[in-house]
Amino acid sequence: MATVTLSAEPAASITADALVVGVARGPKGPVLVAGSDTSTQTRRALSRLAASLSAVGATGAADEVRVLPAPPGIAAATLVTTGLGERRTRYEHEALRRAAGAAARTLAGRSRVVLALPAATPAEVDAVTTGALLGGYTFHRFRQASAEQAKPGPKAFVVATAHGGERPVRSALTHAQTVSAAVALTRDLVNTPPSHLPPKQFADTAADAARRVGLDVTVLDEKALRRGGYGGIVGVGQGSANPPRLVRLAYRHPKATRHLALVGKGITFDSGGISIKPAAGMEAMKSDMGGAAAVIAALVAVGRLKPVVNVTGWAPMAENMPSGSAQRPSDVLTIFGGRTVEVLNTDAEGRLILADALAAAGAEQPDLIVDVATLTGAQLIALGARTSAIMSNDDDVRARIHALATRVGEAMWPMPLPDELRKGLDSQTADIANIDNARQAGMLSAGVFLKEFVQPGQRWAHLDIAGPAYNQGQPYGYTPSGGTGIAVRTLVALAEALAEGPF
Repeated sequence: MATVTLSAEPAASITADALVVGVARGPKGPVLVAGSDTSTQTRRALSRLAASLSAVGATGAADEVRVLPAPPGIAAATLVTTGLGERRTRYEHEALRRAAGAAARTLAGRSRVVLALPAATPAEVDAVTTGALLGGYTFHRFRQASAEQAKPGPKAFVVATAHGGERPVRSALTHAQTVSAAVALTRDLVNTPPSHLPPKQFADTAADAARRVGLDVTVLDEKALRRGGYGGIVGVGQGSANPPRLVRLAYRHPKATRHLALVGKGITFDSGGISIKPAAGMEAMKSDMGGAAAVIAALVAVGRLKPVVNVTGWAPMAENMPSGSAQRPSDVLTIFGGRTVEVLNTDAEGRLILADALAAAGAEQPDLIVDVATLTGAQLIALGARTSAIMSNDDDVRARIHALATRVGEAMWPMPLPDELRKGLDSQTADIANIDNARQAGMLSAGVFLKEFVQPGQRWAHLDIAGPAYNQGQPYGYTPSGGTGIAVRTLVALAEALAEGPF
């Protein structure tokens, strides 16, 4: 990941490959926004360009980037304008993240980039830094003959701010770097092909990353899972030559009085099993472990940030494949804790491994459980490819998570868990069926299923990130094509919120 430094020097005097400034939409046309840099040198240099913004096609719209020769007085080789949207006295943090990210994407292959965007407060420095680091992300691990054609993101960013010497601002920079590194780890895991990330390798990678920041690590293999009664994970994984795993990561703070449990779906590849998926688009199913990746990376970030809260992460991992040993429609599985499930559709496998992990997490009686999963295609139909769903058995929890997600720039929307959907999951053979045969309200029905494995009185929330976890379209803002790292920032913010007081 790129380095980031703070500088109180006039942005125009800093030697770099590019100087990035904002452009906003004003009532009379585009307006240059040089952030917190009020130096005479920078203002004079930029004033030479202000009158010609419209001529170069700059409007100030989000994701609009223009690369121009630097005017006299600017030490950087090029000047880059990036859209901030409507002109404001104070710009929303997501607008800053997106503007910095769009510029960073455009500047792939450059070495040093100066960001002269609004960065007068710790929150603004966090936003600009996060946007730049996430926008500069690239994944080129598997390029060989074409490696020279794939330009890496910028190697270094300089955030121009007159407040770089203040402790809160420096802390904001460190926080942004830590969380951005966690998002990048999630993206790397999601982008890694299933040939290189079967459950065992996924578990080993998670354990290595966790131990480096001092987390406690427990990994259960297929034999331990059978002995422990994790029938959902075993059942889903039994059709694959790559056996399943369950990873438990634990962060403990000596002064903590609250406990957060995070559970992430880790299907390293989802063929659908016997209920096999259509071939078209199946390649994106390498991303079906995005929830587990987000939980693992969030725990790593928590281990570095050290909030005063205990956090446990549960990552059930399996590969869902068809074979002679695969589970069949009508099979019955016994979930951790003893509840039985009739498998009516083997492509509704994520909820089976989550059921085991939710039950195990609940046995430790945390103050809050949050699961994250690329769970249903119905999420895409309901909310699209950029907005995740939040469901919960507690209205206040759902509202707080929505507020946190909005603050950190992750689009999520509250959804209900209608009681009447439970009847559709009745089974004539077992305690519950894994799908509603009516196939209505599929996203909500999946949430209702998971709720059955949460102990009465236990506060719990479910995040369905099926669409937002993997961008199959063009990059935008700080979001690349492929793995997005969605939910990491929200989970870290959630742990920090619990550290500050009751949730």
